[in-house]
Amino acid sequence: MSDLIAVENPSCAEIRDVLTAAGMNVYVENKMHPREWNRDVQFRGRVRVQLKQTDGSLCQDKFRSRKDVMFYVAEMIPKLKTRTQKSGGSDSSAQQGDGGKKSKKKKK
Repeated sequence: MSDLIAVENPSCAEIRDVLTAAGMNVYVENKMHPREWNRDVQFRGRVRVQLKQTDGSLCQDKFRSRKDVMFYVAEMIPKLKTRTQKSGGSDSSAQQGDGGKKSKKKKK
């Protein structure tokens, strides 16, 4: 997948929400990469999607392969409410200066 299409830091919850809304059978497993340094629950998860029925027919015609699922997820995640809302309070804390600092020097 190219950088133009890819989504930055997608979470398992976002992928699950997008695919569930599309009508797919989705299951999230509590897995993580062994070298992942951040062991927070937010960074855990493996998404399993059912593409085919037991008889071999497709569950949905628009998802023929895993690549189709990836492109759909990359298209829909930026449209989620959590991605479109901007945080407005971060600007005021970044403008604070260091006017209250005093230099402490050793007296001779």
